[in-house]
Amino acid sequence: MPRILALSSHVAFGSVGLAVIVPALQWLGHEVIAVPTVVLSNQPGYPQIAGEAVPARQIEAMLESMDANGWLADTAAVLTGYLPSQGHVAVARAAVERVRRANPPALYLCDPVFGDEPDGIYLPAGTAAAIRDELLPLASIATPNRFELAWLTGLPVGDLAEARRAAGALGVPTVLATSIDASDNRLATMLAKGEDAIACYVRRRSSAPHGTGDLLSAMFLGNHLNAFSLSYSLGAAASAVDATIAASMGRNELPLAAAGALWANARVLPTAPV
Repeated sequence: MPRILALSSHVAFGSVGLAVIVPALQWLGHEVIAVPTVVLSNQPGYPQIAGEAVPARQIEAMLESMDANGWLADTAAVLTGYLPSQGHVAVARAAVERVRRANPPALYLCDPVFGDEPDGIYLPAGTAAAIRDELLPLASIATPNRFELAWLTGLPVGDLAEARRAAGALGVPTVLATSIDASDNRLATMLAKGEDAIACYVRRRSSAPHGTGDLLSAMFLGNHLNAFSLSYSLGAAASAVDATIAASMGRNELPLAAAGALWANARVLPTAPV
């Protein structure tokens, strides 16, 4: 199975960043090179938190060693998530370029993790701008949520029609946009590629644990690398996320210990043109 280089946050407790990306990709049969950009006790939603960013130069040295060992030559895709500074964005760009020098067809999924509703942007604006300007031009796939898509494009994203226009303006071949308002108290996950766009729908829930965006990105990329169609990969990823949220029963974290059974039994959601 393909090998994936994943750069994102690591928490000792919880289900965000690499804590959910790695098990999801491994469940789909992929090897993962997991490189933490920050190492934290937990995600910042709790009263107490400890930890710090991994220095960008340390990550670059790790990548140099992996490249020298020949492991990047066998890497089929790069996934980037939480990048805390412009220096980390630069390292992520260098990682994509390293992998593509060794394997030019390698995919790059950029999950632009910098903001959400209702709190807005939670990284420095310069870091978010660097993700937009330095990483998205390299991306094969981008997975912004509704807030991030609007911020990146400067366009409104109030419904699927607006999301489709914004996705077209993003300049990335494939855009997977999440948390789009839809009718009948539903949320849509939309996939736009070229002139075409499809979506699948789930019931809007009053709350959801952190980490759902990380899980969706990993599930979509993992299914896509397993040679499933874009429609299947979208429906399978959205279904896995919805089933995991439903099983969280109002808890603050996704139930990863039992996730394999949830994912195996989740019905792939149908997709429809937008």
